[in-house]
Amino acid sequence: MIDIYGTLGPSCSSQDVLARMFESGMTGIRLNLSHISLRESARQLEIFHAAASQAGVKPLLLVDMQGPELRIGRLREPRMLGENETVAFFDEQMAEDGTLSPEKTDGAAIPVPEAVCRAFQKGNEVLLDDGRLLLKIGEVRPGFAKAQVIRGGMLSGRKSIKVIGVDIHPPTMTRADLMNIRDAAQFGVTGIMQPFVRNRGDLITVQRALAENGASGLQLVAKIENREGMEQLDSLLPVCDAICIARGDLGNDMQLWQLPAAQKKIAAACREAGRYFMVATQMLSSMENRAVPTRAEVNDIFNTVADGASGVMVTGETAVGKYPVEVIRFLAAAAAEGEKYRAGRL
Repeated sequence: MIDIYGTLGPSCSSQDVLARMFESGMTGIRLNLSHISLRESARQLEIFHAAASQAGVKPLLLVDMQGPELRIGRLREPRMLGENETVAFFDEQMAEDGTLSPEKTDGAAIPVPEAVCRAFQKGNEVLLDDGRLLLKIGEVRPGFAKAQVIRGGMLSGRKSIKVIGVDIHPPTMTRADLMNIRDAAQFGVTGIMQPFVRNRGDLITVQRALAENGASGLQLVAKIENREGMEQLDSLLPVCDAICIARGDLGNDMQLWQLPAAQKKIAAACREAGRYFMVATQMLSSMENRAVPTRAEVNDIFNTVADGASGVMVTGETAVGKYPVEVIRFLAAAAAEGEKYRAGRL
């Protein structure tokens, strides 16, 4: 049976909606801990478990850790960045220390981690929010950099940031990650997703943290989100329980037309090693605003499962989309057809 994962968010925050998602085929859910902690999610998780009980399902609960993923800081409110607009990135640590005043920068002020700000050079291209927005760095000074918006859109806080072609290596785990691991058992967590796995050492660090905090029984899912992780895949497979092909950031680390082959190569390596793998990102993206998916999306789900995936996952489609129950129904049905094909029953 294929695992069908939704993502917890405002659109599926009621027990009724979650119960109907389970009844439509959902077997588990992802909770993104980039913006919130398990303790802060206590009430929502209580509703989640009640919905699963109502539907007669023993649910899987995967928490997506902060890990080494780079994100912008918090914004007071979402902001539309228009094409050719000037934006100022600033070092959030310097702002907290009082050595830099964001109000003195020209244009929209976007806080970024110190390591990102130090890496900026004139001419760098910067992707925000899984590549939805593209900016180009112009002037660079200590603590901030000016950039021109090349591809605009709405930006809210805590979205991903990538400086194209620049390697920035933050620590494997954050203090918040360790706190969430300690709290995992009491909230019914069944597994953790470690983002941006770069090498075997990242996973050993996480394994050690799990053991030291009484959480060795949790499933460890390594998210492959960059070329570095892909190149190290053979060494990662023995030290994790599952692989997640996370196509959002992985697609930022290569030309988009190279992504399908990358997915198939990772899938083939997982099959050969007998390792469980799942696929996520934009599986039913159009359904954030439409009640029916595109033919291409249904083909994507079918082919993903036909290629050996044991799990498929949607993110914004259920977290903030208009049709979370319908999303799960189509995801589960298309995956079931792919499973039949794989088994030679079609």
